[in-house]
Amino acid sequence: MSSEEQTVYPELERFSTHLALERRFSPNTVRNYRQAVCSFALWLSLNGNWNGEFSGVRLEQARAYVIEQGRRVSRRTVHNHVSGLRSFYRYLRREGIADTCPFTGISLPKLEKALPKFMSQEQMLRLLEAPGNLYKAGELGQFGALRDSLVLEFLYGGGLRVSELCALTYGDLDLPQCTARVLGKGGKERICPLGSIALRCLEAFAKCFDLSMGRTDPVICEVGGQPMRPRKIQLSLKKYLAAAGLPGDMTPHKIRHSYATHLLNNGADLRSVQELLGHASLSTTQIYTHVGVSRLKSAHKQAHPRA
Repeated sequence: MSSEEQTVYPELERFSTHLALERRFSPNTVRNYRQAVCSFALWLSLNGNWNGEFSGVRLEQARAYVIEQGRRVSRRTVHNHVSGLRSFYRYLRREGIADTCPFTGISLPKLEKALPKFMSQEQMLRLLEAPGNLYKAGELGQFGALRDSLVLEFLYGGGLRVSELCALTYGDLDLPQCTARVLGKGGKERICPLGSIALRCLEAFAKCFDLSMGRTDPVICEVGGQPMRPRKIQLSLKKYLAAAGLPGDMTPHKIRHSYATHLLNNGADLRSVQELLGHASLSTTQIYTHVGVSRLKSAHKQAHPRA
């Protein structure tokens, strides 16, 4: 436990429960918001006479905290912390604990939207073939090869977040319709089409190891049947990236970026991609239009008289 979280704040515990149960935020988001509040509480305790009551915090204190954070961490981290603290104070106001939010009047420097990194279709093919190639070379067992091929096919073929994939059970699959029901961020449910190759991988994996495929059984599992953890998938991915001669900084989420980019490059419309990704706002999806350069160049070459 970090030093910030050694002190228990009842308001923070109730806020965390509110985020998890009522707002249905992901565990990562709840943890990040908690960290933001704990970091601010530690700063308050070290910088002046603070009585432990969040309701008494003034705008000047909040501004000083943000300025100091700006010297120590990235702009994006500052934005995330302030976002978490504003959410915390909105909760305190609704509960009648605080009258105002000291972070409301603070303007933050504009963030530049970073273009998502993604792999080309040729690179993705090399990655998808990596588990099978390692198995043929005798460097990977059959269970790991089939299971990890399934992992990669679901990440790329369905555009799932790694946390969504680890939570997927056989009860979430509609095999006749070739779809999966996925519970995404904020408890938002969406239907993800699954490709024929992903379904063939699933069938081969289940048959080879005589998996029960009960409704509550995890689709992606360890040898003993327990769900595979996101961290294990991340570590396995690094092994396959190295085997395929691909950049080591690629992550499961960048496979999701590749999924979206390849859809757009091959003619999918933005609204459909938004629904497939489970984005609440179209503006979140629009960032992928900036990376579809090959599609734009192809359209220009085909349609412009001077191309």
